[in-house]
Amino acid sequence: AWTYDIKNQEAQLAALQAAYLSGKALLDKYVIRAPRRAHVMAINAPLGGYVSSQGVYDPYTQATLPVAVLSSEGAGSGDGTLAVRAYVDEILLSRIPSAAGMKAEMVVRGADLHVPLTFVRIQPLVSPKIELSDARQERVDLRVLPVIFRFKPDPKARLYPGQLVDVYISQ
Repeated sequence: AWTYDIKNQEAQLAALQAAYLSGKALLDKYVIRAPRRAHVMAINAPLGGYVSSQGVYDPYTQATLPVAVLSSEGAGSGDGTLAVRAYVDEILLSRIPSAAGMKAEMVVRGADLHVPLTFVRIQPLVSPKIELSDARQERVDLRVLPVIFRFKPDPKARLYPGQLVDVYISQ
């Protein structure tokens, strides 16, 4: 004859709930989540790769990349603007104007479109050049400094993330 022991069943339920919570906490350690609602532009972490709180190590540039590149929902940063990153050759770094006096213009390749830019910030890390064009005499053994600008997109212009543009900086 079987006897039904409710205490044994309750102990089993508690053990299963604890195992579930433990497994869920372990799984959460391996899930990449965006800190806000955003469009994911790129994930720099390879499948099964190691990710630290500082990002993902890139052996090519020997720098730490962000785990994910995000774009706010809607257009750009939520205020209707987009951003462009210009890479300044290390030879020209001494000629970069101060942030207060910096003017810049973006020219879209293949279109007669000139867009004024607003300075946002300089990423203070000179790194090897990785964005290559198809120019015949392009130097590939140099280092560059990223400068971030913001602009209001022209509704008639078709611009896409990752598109190559020319940026002219002046004082």
